[in-house]
Order: sequence, then structure tokens, then C-alpha cells
Amino acid sequence: MSIPSLPDALPGPRRPRPSSVPSLRWGVLGTGWIASRFVASLQASTTQQVVAVGSRTQASADAFAASLGIARAHASAEALVADAEVDVVYVATPHHLHLAGALLAVGAGKHVLVEKPLGLNAAEAQAISDAAARAGVFCMEAMWTLLLPRFDVVRQVLDAGLLGDVRTVLADHGEHFEWPHRILDPALAGGSLLDLGTYVTTLATWALGPATTVQATGEMTGTGVNGQAAMVLTHAGDATSVLHSTLLTRTPTAATIAGTAATLTLPGPFFVPGDVVVTSADGSRSVTWTDPEPIGHGALFHSALEVAHCVGEGLLESPLHPAAAARTNLAALDEVTRQLGVTYAPTPAPTPNTSSGHGAAGC
Repeated sequence: MSIPSLPDALPGPRRPRPSSVPSLRWGVLGTGWIASRFVASLQASTTQQVVAVGSRTQASADAFAASLGIARAHASAEALVADAEVDVVYVATPHHLHLAGALLAVGAGKHVLVEKPLGLNAAEAQAISDAAARAGVFCMEAMWTLLLPRFDVVRQVLDAGLLGDVRTVLADHGEHFEWPHRILDPALAGGSLLDLGTYVTTLATWALGPATTVQATGEMTGTGVNGQAAMVLTHAGDATSVLHSTLLTRTPTAATIAGTAATLTLPGPFFVPGDVVVTSADGSRSVTWTDPEPIGHGALFHSALEVAHCVGEGLLESPLHPAAAARTNLAALDEVTRQLGVTYAPTPAPTPNTSSGHGAAGC
């Protein structure tokens, strides 16, 4: 197989312009950290309209709506999804409530964007995607990293075969958290894996395909959640990913995708806007794409643009992050949790009193 030589410059991203997609009317389920940053990102960078918010109490919904200039505030998830002015629901509740919120939304005929992880496990992700398919509505996990311009550059490098035969992915994600942050609370499905580990396993399964074997080790915190995990995944053709997540320490949070012809490096933090560096296998040449977007959560709007683009095209899922990809990632994490003895409290059935709140935790 002929391997293309490194170009003088890496390709530019092909992400849609905010003005090129339909302006959807968004309802936000949840009033926590990630919900506020998502709304602020849409308001600052898109023509998307955030028209309603739902929370477990009227007071919480009213305060969130007032702080962000949202017209309508609902005291329950059921009231939000019943709002006739809402086209798409963004589920921004804690992890263990994603299933309930997503099923309420699709049951009401709303398109849905569910904060990562799509569910606590692959079975929940399957249930959500199946329900959306039956209802004929769009559904996507909000894995915003894969929808950034930075990652469209990576996508094109991989598609062009510039790395040769990709054999290795290395990635870590480490941040330090103190109690009472919700990531340390087992009642809220806390721990390093669903918040931080999902980024590294998503990268690995995106670049190398499903895991065929998983080996994991780790440690628990005093509060009863996974503190850190080291994971080695084998993929098709014995390609390997070496991954790490921790909520105990701040780590470089960088990533590498390495092939026989070249190595692609994502300086940390790899999951947000940032540069892409490709270096030939012999180290003699290197080419860099420099991201014009500032590092930070202001880029959350890219996932909303993908939703709007797909809805405008009549698609029920994103070709860039389909439901099967989210399930593949969660299947790998399911095996990690099994090996580490990590369990999550059962997901409650959909009720009108859907709790809200996401902490920072790399979302």
C-alpha cells in the first residue's frame, strides 16, 4: 500500500458555519454547570434559540432562565418536553438521569441531544437510540470533542492515510476534584470513568474501532467512586490503546495516534480546541495545524450545529457520531467497570421530577 507523504500543510476543518444550519428552538433539561455553559455557547456563537428550561423546581428553573435570558421556565421534565415551542431537548442532568430524560423527550416527539455519556452503560444507550428510532426523531450523544474543527482535521488526516497503518493510541485525562463536587458522589454515578475516562475510550474506539479485549486496573476514593483507572484495549488487527483517567491528580491530558508512517499528536487538553501536529515516523518532518478557536467550553456549540445540520438534512443520527459509536465506547467502559468492581445505582424510571446539575469534570 502506498502511503502519502506529509503535505506542506494539514487540511482545514469542514465544520458548518452557524448561519448555514436551521435555527432550532432548544429546551434545556437541567440547570447545572454544563447546562449554563452550553446555553452561553449557543447564545454567543450561533443562531440557535434557547427558548425553555426545565428543572425539578420552579425556583431553580426561574433562576436559570433569568440568568441567561430564557423565555420560559418549567418545574418538571414532563412540562419541558410538552412545550410546543421546543424542537429539540438538550439533556444536561446528572449521568444516572440521562435515560429518563432522553426517553421523556423522544416520547414527546422531540429531537434529543444527551450529554455524555449517552447512558450509564451500553444497554441504556441502546434503549435510548432504539426509542428515538421508533419515534422518528434525531438522537445524539453530546460528545462535543468529535465535532470540533480540531477533530475534523484529525478525521481528514486519518481518512487520507497520512499516518499509514495506525497501531497505537495513547491518551490520558486527569483533573483534581475535592468534595463536595458531584463527581465524587456515588449517588450521582460519579467517578473518573463516565466523566473523564469516556473521552479517552471514545478517542480509542473512534480511531481503532471496537475493543476486542480490555484490561483494567484502578483505585477507589474514600467516597466510594472510581478515583483512577488505567486501561489497555486491544482492537482489530492487534492495534492497541493505552489509556488513563483520574480525578485525583491533574495530568497532561494529551493524546497520540501513531501509525507506521507518521504520528499525530494532540497537545493537552486534547478534548477541547487546540493544535494538531503530525510528525513523520523518522522524525525528520513535522507539520502543524493551529486552531484559531480559544481553548475552553465556549466551543460546546459545535455539537448543537451538528444537531441542526442533521435535522435540516432529515437525518435521525449524526454520521460523525452515530449511536453505534456511543454504544461501542460504553461497551468498553462496561468491561472496565466490571473488572474494577465499579457499580452505578439503578437508573430511575422517567418522572416529572428530573433532577438537574452537571459539574465541571471535563464536560
